[in-house]
Amino acid sequence: MQTKNNHSSLTFKYLKEDLPAGLVVFLVALPLCLGIALASGAPLFSGIITGIVGGIIVALASGSSLSVSGPAAGLTVIVLNGITELGNYNVFLLAVVIAGIFQIILGYLKAGIIGYYFPSSVIKGMLAAIGIILILKQAPVAIGYVKNNPIPYHLLSIIIAVISIAIIVLWDTPALKKYIVFKWVPGALVAVIVGTLINETIYMYDPALQLTGNQLVQLPVSASIGDFFNQFTLPDFTAITDPKVFILAITIAIIASLESLLSTEAADKLDPQKRVTPTNRELKAQGIGNVIAGLIGGLPLTAVIVRTSANVNAGGKTKLSAIFHGILLLISAIALGSILNKIPLACLAAVLLVVGYKLAKISLFKRMYQLGWEQFLPFIITILAIQFSDLLKGIAIGMLVAIFYILRTNYRRDYIIHHDKKTEGGSISIHLTEHVTFLNKGSLAKKLSEIENNQHVIIDATNAHYIDLDILEIIHDFAATATNKNITVALISVPAFKGIAGH
Repeated sequence: MQTKNNHSSLTFKYLKEDLPAGLVVFLVALPLCLGIALASGAPLFSGIITGIVGGIIVALASGSSLSVSGPAAGLTVIVLNGITELGNYNVFLLAVVIAGIFQIILGYLKAGIIGYYFPSSVIKGMLAAIGIILILKQAPVAIGYVKNNPIPYHLLSIIIAVISIAIIVLWDTPALKKYIVFKWVPGALVAVIVGTLINETIYMYDPALQLTGNQLVQLPVSASIGDFFNQFTLPDFTAITDPKVFILAITIAIIASLESLLSTEAADKLDPQKRVTPTNRELKAQGIGNVIAGLIGGLPLTAVIVRTSANVNAGGKTKLSAIFHGILLLISAIALGSILNKIPLACLAAVLLVVGYKLAKISLFKRMYQLGWEQFLPFIITILAIQFSDLLKGIAIGMLVAIFYILRTNYRRDYIIHHDKKTEGGSISIHLTEHVTFLNKGSLAKKLSEIENNQHVIIDATNAHYIDLDILEIIHDFAATATNKNITVALISVPAFKGIAGH
């Protein structure tokens, strides 16, 4: 049962907190929207569209007060592979629309609890795999690699990328965060500004060294609001019968829903007021957002923790901060296209390289290893499976490994055996735990068969709430034949075995 959220309605009570927070979120979101579109192999304008839809439409429909939605790094692999496989961005947009419809249906089916059924080891493996893919995909962009270019790098691009990474890393150091500038101004934005200024300054001294053309952001520049709306891309509905579209749509719906639910849960934990987001309503809101984004040319969206964290840290109180950030993205797309087109792609690649490292940092691998093989093996297998197949198959393989360890753990813990050698002849106590399933049938039968002659055996089911019929059969069969080995058996709270007809 979900807890209703009575604090998610739009209110102007916290304007003084929400408007500055919305500005901070916008400054964080702008380079990420462009960078994620770049990593996805989609038009850069599509990232801005999704940021606008996530900031305004989803925020209005959602029950979350602080969560911010937009294009997500977690979907870059799916988007890149989807566009490549379908061969047409307009057909891909159809898959986004259908994915949104699936999410709305999931919301009405009350599937909002699905996020609780994915082991954290698999989720962390998925995010780490995405981080590794981001690093592999953005490294060529950072060094200025251009396809079919005889020179596989550009010196200025490398310089800008290195400086951008250094700025972002230094900006996040705890020693600098105590100063207000470093706290409120995002390092990614500073890196983009510095990288752009470096490229423009180089032009003054030696235009031949400047980054140009496809090494810069290339957004369509709007001459008017009408011109801006004319730049939207429509989905190709003629591909509605293509099964690949539906497979991709289901993949997007599952991964986007999972990432949104996890991000929303994290947002609730960050919320100083500890408000609880209705997860089924969140699925519907995300679905509405993806339908609209797909209809006008945007990337698929999710709730995203990076922008949500920025919102909380900046003092956001209500969904007005997310809406304001969406409005600022809209204004920038209409009026600032010519300025945004001066940004070197190396800056955006640097932002994504840092995001990728944060998702797949070495300390994460060490921490998962320290938790033991039950956590580390599903984690590492999920990473490897995603690298060599795709996101959905990788998660499925990771889930199978995690389920194996869950079953293995339950196999060991459904009963506890205690040997008491102080009593004459020896005493063996078998205590059944809360749930004893058929998975322990073979193990329990083997243990009972190994009990030596002349023992006193106590089988205690006092703490058991459920005992599988197969287990009861084994226990009562053992009790009936124990006299053959001069074994006395005491059953405590063990239900009678009624058996089946003819038994």
